[in-house]
Amino acid sequence: MTKIQGYRREDGKFGLRNKVIIIPSVHCANKVCENIAKKCQGAVYINHQHGCSQLEFDALQTRDVLIGHGTNANVYGVLIVGLGCEVIQAKIVAEKIKEATPYKKVEYLVIQECGGTQNTLQKGIKIVQSMLDEATKVLKSEGDFSDLILGTECGGSDSYSGLSANPALGSLSDFVIDEGGSVILAETTELIGCEAILAKRAKDDEVAKKVYEKILGFENLIKSFHADIRGANPSPGNIAGGLSSIEEKSLGCIYKAGTKTLIDVIDYAKPVIFKGLTFMNTPGNDIEQLSAMVAGGANICVFTTGRGTPTGSAIVPTIKMSSNTFCYENMQDCIDINAGSIIDGIKTKEDVKDELIDLIVKVAQGQLVKAEVNEQNDFSVWRLATTC
Repeated sequence: MTKIQGYRREDGKFGLRNKVIIIPSVHCANKVCENIAKKCQGAVYINHQHGCSQLEFDALQTRDVLIGHGTNANVYGVLIVGLGCEVIQAKIVAEKIKEATPYKKVEYLVIQECGGTQNTLQKGIKIVQSMLDEATKVLKSEGDFSDLILGTECGGSDSYSGLSANPALGSLSDFVIDEGGSVILAETTELIGCEAILAKRAKDDEVAKKVYEKILGFENLIKSFHADIRGANPSPGNIAGGLSSIEEKSLGCIYKAGTKTLIDVIDYAKPVIFKGLTFMNTPGNDIEQLSAMVAGGANICVFTTGRGTPTGSAIVPTIKMSSNTFCYENMQDCIDINAGSIIDGIKTKEDVKDELIDLIVKVAQGQLVKAEVNEQNDFSVWRLATTC
């Protein structure tokens, strides 16, 4: 087994990071969360546009993503900050995180109850600094690749993505599963046209049925709007990169999932339960799906790109891999690995897979990926309906 270093939690889950995160329950608390983080070196935060004036099912989905970030194994401690009059209450989010992970440090503050912004800021700084001090005392322990929940993602794809970066990531997916770990395949819109291919890999008829339900359901939803998916997916950048249709894009995207049996199909941001390959129903939007995989338990992500992207999670190392050498050289401060070496005839997909394995081991030892160096804290939730 390939060994890695990390943080073994009391429930057996394994973190590659030991973060203290500040989460707003509502967008009205965004600035307070950001300012607390700025005063507490080492803390991270997220911002979002949600938490109030949402219909019940949308609010529940937002709440699930916030809770999932707090319960992620890469997190040591959590501070939830609310305003006080919002739909998604800070107290409830904190209680749900504590209920799911009782060993975590979890606190909440409400701006209206604290008496304003500055009082909340000062209280938040004390809470977060205390968590950070405690987090530094946690010792690392040994794990292996069976402890990984690998999120797979592609964004800004081009015509090389399905020839280099995605097949290399697929080889890594197979390796992680062979080692006893878990892999998440997402981006439902970018599986349109490949539903039969994925369903054939399902462990049984029930899982295969769910594949069709999710992919065809998404396609029919788009049709019900009498909208043309082209221009949204594939995007203008995808088209400029040589992709002609959503089906062509999907045939390249599905390579990320390797060749192993599909074990489970889950809804947006729901926890990954089983070892092996899980398909999570998400939109193709890069940040909405990254946030969902993190909420679902991913402790490491690999994000392939042909056009280039700086995207990264506040709490989960997000390895960026280019499908072509120009992208790698053009955006060196964003891209970690160049799968364009496959196109150039220098390396094979197995060579690049080995590079990914080596980098994951180093990341577990503490090496930062480019998105972490750039302090990317991208976060977004898939909105299902209008704000009311």
